[in-house]
Amino acid sequence: MEMQEAIRNRRSIRQFLSKSVPEDIIRDLITDTRWSPSWGNTQPWEVVVATGPKLEEFKKRNKEALLAGKEAATDIPMPQVWSEAYLARYKELGKSVLGALSIARDDKEARLQHFVKMFSFFDAPAIVLVAVDKELSLEYAMLDVGIFLQSFCLLAHDRGLGTCILAAMVSYPDIARELFSVPDTRLFVMGAALGWPDTDAPVNCFARQRGSLDEFVRWVK
Repeated sequence: MEMQEAIRNRRSIRQFLSKSVPEDIIRDLITDTRWSPSWGNTQPWEVVVATGPKLEEFKKRNKEALLAGKEAATDIPMPQVWSEAYLARYKELGKSVLGALSIARDDKEARLQHFVKMFSFFDAPAIVLVAVDKELSLEYAMLDVGIFLQSFCLLAHDRGLGTCILAAMVSYPDIARELFSVPDTRLFVMGAALGWPDTDAPVNCFARQRGSLDEFVRWVK
């Protein structure tokens, strides 16, 4: 697959087929992803791969926490205030997703069930969680994690797999630490769902939008 095609056509997958991802494929993906660049070649990422019963338990406990009204307590603070432009893009994506799912704006129960699916990672058969040592310079480590996840998602797309980078996966890090035996010296940054995309699902097919170059590029000559 050409690099330009991969970057343009990879998209967040929100409905997966009920088909497992072989461990050797996941291992191959991470083996290649580890060649991603990082600050001073520090390679700060620490990756948890979850499948099978442990993943199902993680999904179950995550959903229970959401439905019980437990407040998200991410290791990395989530943004509380966004500018008008960023908020507009965020809302537009929400409209596209809910529209593809035929969920009306005032259908609170259907919206809740969508969030339940999101907090169970859209029933993906595998996930990767990326953490960093809390002693590191967090800003640089997070940049490196972002590069790592981008490489992982593109490589997965090249293999015909789908991914969805999800903050919902790290909303309750205490659950992840307990289930996956991760010490509290590690901070969970982000996670990604991994599986075979349901290419017929409307939620995986809606038109996506990106800003024009004039919105974010400053040319200096």
